[in-house]
Amino acid sequence: MAHAPLVSPDWLHDRLAAPDIVVLDASWYLPAAGRDPQAEFRAAHIPGARRFDLDAMSDTESSLPHMLPRPEVFAARMRALGIGDGMQIVAYDGQGLFSAPRVWWMLKAFGVRDALVLDGGLPAWVEAGYPTEEGEPRQPERRHFTARLDHGAVADADDVARALESGSAQVVDARSGTRFRGEEPEPRAGVRPGHMPGACNLHYAALQRDGRMKSPDELKSVFAENGVDPDRPIVTTCGSGVTAAIIALALETMGRPARSLYDGSWSEWGADPTRAVATGAP
Repeated sequence: MAHAPLVSPDWLHDRLAAPDIVVLDASWYLPAAGRDPQAEFRAAHIPGARRFDLDAMSDTESSLPHMLPRPEVFAARMRALGIGDGMQIVAYDGQGLFSAPRVWWMLKAFGVRDALVLDGGLPAWVEAGYPTEEGEPRQPERRHFTARLDHGAVADADDVARALESGSAQVVDARSGTRFRGEEPEPRAGVRPGHMPGACNLHYAALQRDGRMKSPDELKSVFAENGVDPDRPIVTTCGSGVTAAIIALALETMGRPARSLYDGSWSEWGADPTRAVATGAP
């Protein structure tokens, strides 16, 4: 990519009318937030944005949340959104910097070279004084989209276990400290509280300020304070693979891309009785 993965509202506003740029509203919220991303999109979105429903765009046949779909399925859904090869894609969300990084990571995993994230999301866009529009977007013209999965970008449970055992990569968990330490129940039934033995904890919120990513120098300090060395290979994880992408985005911003993201994350590991679980501080 010719530039960093994060772009400002000014940058996007200046290019919004370009024919090769597409904006995706990638808003998704935890159930406890009590927010409806579809209704919020209809009420206000960046002009011309298309709605990227994270649940619908994931593997709907998996019992786990937000798993990557098969490449041909993802390609078909992107074509239906009117997104084609070679387009510059900017994802944003309504929280600032929460679910858009997951969509950015999905796009990269499927071979999109120019995937970007609006730093600060819709709140930053509105704060900058730029307009929104309401209603449903018009039906886009279908385009040809090619999806080629980069298998190296996606880790499974065995990959994580090997990394923890051998020390070949740091496994960094984006969940809150209380969830990581097992001090509160997991939101999904049948998932044990705690963390992978040997994993590090770096809550995704520590990487942000007011819904925007901290500067590379600040990020370096945050990683160090949490015992994570960004110069060594990193596998990111979280509850269901969403906020793990925020760590991946932070590393990309620092010029140190993550090795991979554990797609099943704690929803898979914590529910598997064959996988070891630790509680308390690491």
